[in-house]
Amino acid sequence: MIKRLCDFLSSLPMTIVAGIFLLFDLLPHLGVASEISGIFDPAWITVIISGLPLLYLAIWRVLYNKGISKISSALLISIAMFAAIAIGDLFAAGEVAFIMAIGAILEDATANRAKKGLKKLFDLAPETGRCIRAGKEEMVAVEDIKRGDILRILPGEIIPVDGTIIKGETSVDQAIMTGESIPVDKTIGDPVFCGTINRFGSVDIEATKVGEDSSLNKLIRMVADAEKKQAPMQRIADKAASFLVPVALAIAVIAYVLSGNIITSVTILVVFCPCALVLATPTAIMAAIGQATKHGVIIKSGEALEKMGKVDTITFDKTGTLTYGRLDVSDVISVDPAMNEDELLSLAASAELRSEHPLGKAIVESAKTRGIEIHESKDFRMFSGKGVASKIEERTVLCGNEKFIRENGIETGPETLRILEKFRTEGKASILVSSGGQVIGVIALSDVIKEEAKDIVSRLSEMKVKTILLTGDNKMTADYFASRVGIPEVRAELLPEEKVENIELLKKEGHTVCMIGDGVNDAPALKRADVSIAMGSMGSDIAIDAADIALTGDDISKIPYLKKLSNATVRTIKFSITLSMCINFVAIVLSLLGKLNPTTGALVHNAGSCFVVLIAALLYDRKFE
Repeated sequence: MIKRLCDFLSSLPMTIVAGIFLLFDLLPHLGVASEISGIFDPAWITVIISGLPLLYLAIWRVLYNKGISKISSALLISIAMFAAIAIGDLFAAGEVAFIMAIGAILEDATANRAKKGLKKLFDLAPETGRCIRAGKEEMVAVEDIKRGDILRILPGEIIPVDGTIIKGETSVDQAIMTGESIPVDKTIGDPVFCGTINRFGSVDIEATKVGEDSSLNKLIRMVADAEKKQAPMQRIADKAASFLVPVALAIAVIAYVLSGNIITSVTILVVFCPCALVLATPTAIMAAIGQATKHGVIIKSGEALEKMGKVDTITFDKTGTLTYGRLDVSDVISVDPAMNEDELLSLAASAELRSEHPLGKAIVESAKTRGIEIHESKDFRMFSGKGVASKIEERTVLCGNEKFIRENGIETGPETLRILEKFRTEGKASILVSSGGQVIGVIALSDVIKEEAKDIVSRLSEMKVKTILLTGDNKMTADYFASRVGIPEVRAELLPEEKVENIELLKKEGHTVCMIGDGVNDAPALKRADVSIAMGSMGSDIAIDAADIALTGDDISKIPYLKKLSNATVRTIKFSITLSMCINFVAIVLSLLGKLNPTTGALVHNAGSCFVVLIAALLYDRKFE
């Protein structure tokens, strides 16, 4: 009941009402007539509206917080408020309570964060599976699937449990677990993971991990656990209050003993209130968040912005972050002297025209982009996880992997093997093209590196920020991409939990870690990093919800800008705190000299708060190159 009342009183509409009544009370102090104050002091309304939630917070912390955290800024301001009321200076009492209420509203405005990611992870989990029992297929609920059960997965279906393929061959989209941009070919004996998508062939699998033990459910638990471990930001004012309260009380008591003037003691309590301190953080953060929004950077919390200023290590996911997350033909090499590259690409695109495999689609798209003619094919056949066969202008063309070519009795010569090995070391997928019983060329496909990636890594290095690549891709692919963009440290072939382990290890080593990613598989690592950034337009909704910061245009060139903005914000907060403490010190001296009373002390105290707000506002239009 009391909590609900205090929540209502501390709302923005009620705080505005409190401010209006405080203004009415200020008018007589400025020499302006006020009929209201002759009947009823309007500051009482401000004290009730803004003071009750403050008093409730102070008492709650005294009762429930542990150790020194019982002493908070709310306690000091409550003491000052009651002292001002005791001597009849209601304006001073209302002013300190009102400024505290404004600070709380500003801080709440910077701390709102989306928390829909966990629900979306649950939505990814399949509800049923096709179980083979007594030689018959039957759809059963996922919770009824037992370890050792045989399940049939048709093309396009989501795999309901972890398992091992016992029959058939296919290609599986594992992006949800590993972030790999290319579907992985699977055959008998290969593992498959819950939540991944069977793209082509029908396969039978034996369930190995079911229910809570499955990979997807582990992913869900990791995100949920990481959410619980996120500690709320402790306000700087509350940290300072542990020594401000006893110091303020000691000075007030000493002043009363020496002067015998209770007005002086109350004035000291009023000017000692850390209201400017309370405003320093949220106002600077709101200005910085507004500046970032203009540049396409969405910052979800003030804590993230503060921590970004302290980041010394940035870990990157590869696919969709440093790369565009799409396949493109990178190399077309003919090993037949009678055929040039355009003819080879035309032949391959014609053979792949009806293919549903991402590699085949990429070849067709590349040919169309280059304006290369694509011919109609006949007798098209697709072999899941292997390749395609088609007849182009009366010549049979095979396109596929090395195993597929050899199964059709076609030898790969030394030159072809050398080309394949080169592409493997560069992390590229290779398609062999054969016709007339021999290999006539090799087409390589690769994820496309963002043009600005190398420059970004270089600029971060100049800012003394360490960069690391964390990816689910194989080691050769990861090393190749890292060398292209200049990232010195690579940790590859990582599952989601292993990315989390690497983040935790870096934190234990004393680093403040920022994680940048875009996929579902990045969500746990994004949650466990000190601060996290997701690609806003192409990244998964789950990654965006898990992250503290989102780049709306997937423009990673904003990372150095964000780091500079965060550094400037932290410096502004520290400067504002220092300034507010200096103003308080001067006000205390003037109070001891009898130059200030509670009302004029409250006005000086309010001026300090205004200075803090103005300094923070300068962040909004500052240029960061």
